[in-house]
Order: sequence, then structure tokens, then C-alpha cells
Amino acid sequence: MNNNILSAIFSAEFAYSVIRVTTPLLFCALAALVCNRGGVLNIAFEGCMLTAAFCGVVGSAYSQNLFVGLLAGLAGGIGIMMLMGYFNLILNANVVLTGIALNTFASGGTVFALYILCNDKGLSTSLQSLAFPNVNIPLIQDVPVLGKILSGHNVLTYVSVLCVFLVYLLIFKTPLGLRIRAVGENPSAASSVGINVTRTKFTTLFIGGLIASLGGVYMSMGYLTWFGRDMVAGRGFIGIAAQNLGNAAPMATFIAALFFGFANALSNVLQTQNIPSEAVQAIPYVATLIGLVAYSSSTRKKKTGIKQLKRRVPDGL
Repeated sequence: MNNNILSAIFSAEFAYSVIRVTTPLLFCALAALVCNRGGVLNIAFEGCMLTAAFCGVVGSAYSQNLFVGLLAGLAGGIGIMMLMGYFNLILNANVVLTGIALNTFASGGTVFALYILCNDKGLSTSLQSLAFPNVNIPLIQDVPVLGKILSGHNVLTYVSVLCVFLVYLLIFKTPLGLRIRAVGENPSAASSVGINVTRTKFTTLFIGGLIASLGGVYMSMGYLTWFGRDMVAGRGFIGIAAQNLGNAAPMATFIAALFFGFANALSNVLQTQNIPSEAVQAIPYVATLIGLVAYSSSTRKKKTGIKQLKRRVPDGL
């Protein structure tokens, strides 16, 4: 059995699977990165992605148009983020309770809407929804091994990788990104130079919702071709963990998302072996805990080092 597991892991098919399952995690992690940089504590990505997944399927099924399905999914996910902003920034509701409420609302609301439309509380298989195509990359697809790993993925997978560079350019190379970082680091100082803090945070939520919604649409129109009850399955929280592990840096966040994607793909491989399913299904979440512990430990060491350095510096310097 061990040889079978090792041969499965060290294969082009496994590497392909890692990239495939990393896609929704990467979308969510990048969305969390934008919100983090903008000083917005946001735990509603689970509800955002779930709503986007449902609205994408419904929109594409009733219009039989892939673009309409994409717009419907984006609108649903962004709508959750705008509700988050309204309750938190306008009504001053507790941000953590608001996030929990929106996640719960999305979980129950999608099941209720699914039952009304399909008379089914589990799957949307009765809806003839559309799916985004897989894309073969010219030249690369003909390269041995590498072609099997990098080519043939869903188009949204390539969009997620492109988003890594787009988010970097947005946050670090544009005036809007400068305003987002200024508000995230010191909203009072940003306000003193004329930056509208509330509007900037709404903009941050909009951008984060847009990116996270792509992950939700991928779940039901790329990774799968139907909507399932609570199909996001904690990926919203894992994406937040990946962003924390990457310290809100786009490339480091990408690597952290790949780590969690590896854990997810490994659990899929182990399901084919004679291993208790409960233990296998827990692997991605155990990896999340390990990642957060590692992040917390490194952060604590940095803070300790800074405190020690301050103690050594004379008061007159």
C-alpha cells in the first residue's frame, strides 16, 4: 500500500490534481489578502463563495449562457461582501458576528433556494447548467511530464494564477493600492490626508468579493458541473489561513495555497486506500492547523526579537 501511495504522489497526475484543487483556495487567499491590506477583518468568504457557486449554476442554467452565469455568480458573491460592509461599516455591527451570520445565511439560503428551484435539498443536477472549458496550452502540452502537469486545466485555474500578479500590481503599483494600504495601516492618518476611509474599505470588500466569487464559480462550473449543499466545505477559512501563512504577500500566499492544495490532493489519493475516511477527510484541516501554528510561532519570535532589540537600544538614540 505504501508503494502505491508513493507512486501516486510522485506522478504527473498528482501534481495536476494539486493545481486543480488549489484553484479555489488561491482565489479566496488572494481575496483575503486584499481585505487584510485594507484593514478589513473578513471571515465571510465561505458564504461569498457558496453564494457565487449557487448563483453561477442558476444563471447559466436558465440563460444557457456561460457569461451570464459568470456575471450571476459574481453578483451573488459581491452582494454578500456588500452586506458585510453595510453591517460592519455603516451599522457598526460586530465584524466577527456579521461574518458568522452571513456564512450561516448563505448556507441555509442556498439550500432553501435549491429546494424551490429543483425540489432537492442536496444537488442541482436537474438544472442543465454550463461549465467553463479546459484549455490546452500550445507547445507546453507537448512537453513530456510538464505538459501533463501544466496544460489541460480549467480556464479559471489559469485566471487564478494570473490574479496573483494582478493583485500584486493592484496593491503595490497603483494609487488605489496605496490608498488601500494606507487605510489598512493607519485609517486616522489616511483620513487626515483626504482619503475616504469608508469608501476605500467598501472598495476593498468589492475587490475581495470579486476575486473570492471567482473561486465559488469555479467550484460549481469548473471543479464540478453542479451545485451541492455546502460544497465550499471550509475552503473559505483555509484560504484565510493561506493568506495569514503568506503574511499578506501575493507570491508567499500563492505558495501557502499550494501547500494546502497538496494536503487536499493527498486526502483524495488516500481515499482510494484502505484508510478510515474520517482520518483522510481531516487531512486538509489538520494541515491548516499546522500552518497557523507555524505562522503564529514565527510571528511570536519576530515580536520577541523586536522587544529585545528595543531593550538594547539606549534611550537617547
